[in-house]
Amino acid sequence: MTTWRVLVTEPCDGAANMAIDEAVLLARIQGLAPSTVRFFSWSPPTVSLGYSQPLDERINLAACRELGVGLVRRPTGGSAIYHDTAEREVTYSVVALASDFEGAGDLLETYRWIGAGLTAGLRKLGVAAEMVPIVKPQDPSAPPAFCFARTGSYEIEVAGKKLVGSAQRRQTGAFLQHGSILLGADRVRLRQLFPKEGDPLAGMTTLGDALGHRPAFDEVVEALAAGFSAAHGLDLVPGGLTEAEETLMQRLIREKYGTDAWTARGQAVTDLSVAAPTR
Repeated sequence: MTTWRVLVTEPCDGAANMAIDEAVLLARIQGLAPSTVRFFSWSPPTVSLGYSQPLDERINLAACRELGVGLVRRPTGGSAIYHDTAEREVTYSVVALASDFEGAGDLLETYRWIGAGLTAGLRKLGVAAEMVPIVKPQDPSAPPAFCFARTGSYEIEVAGKKLVGSAQRRQTGAFLQHGSILLGADRVRLRQLFPKEGDPLAGMTTLGDALGHRPAFDEVVEALAAGFSAAHGLDLVPGGLTEAEETLMQRLIREKYGTDAWTARGQAVTDLSVAAPTR
């Protein structure tokens, strides 16, 4: 079996969560960390913007402030996602080199590989999850503001409704993919945060809806980890962040994800794309 790290981190804010994901990616590129499957949650609840997504009136910033909802820009593309607390969401990320498994150098194949692991885990919970085959790209000039309003190739549905929203970044022979798995949905809040989307829930579902009850965060994490192990023959070894990852995470918060320039326009203070950890 191939050994990977499974990392379950404490709930934290948007800047810290995105900094951890990128720190793990950069550390893997530099050979300072293993390939990793991570599971995490958010505190406070947070809207994450896609890397190139404009911050415009389709996201209700006044509602974010009134509701205590954070805002962060991801290193990955796609549309915005509302990330709830561990009560209603499990967020996953996968970081690996293009050489870590067969097909890891191809964008769609990595989506399929990760989707197979997620699907296997969801079925262990009793969910009738299915991966969507390759779909025709939507009009790039008019993407929806809300991620769950569209489905991409090899994403996961239940009874024709989207359950998992994912996005990926590829860099220097490696990739980061992360995504949201909904345990439940605050329907009133979603409509407040995405007022231009009509009904943002029309094409989506949750684990609570699929199962008839809302599973606990730890139960879902255990099943998903088992799904990756079963689907791909991985030996997932629990671990924490390395010292290098911790150091880089703090720098990424300070100079990128925690700054207004990055959140508003996708501009970091310095180029951290290939930065080595520094003290």
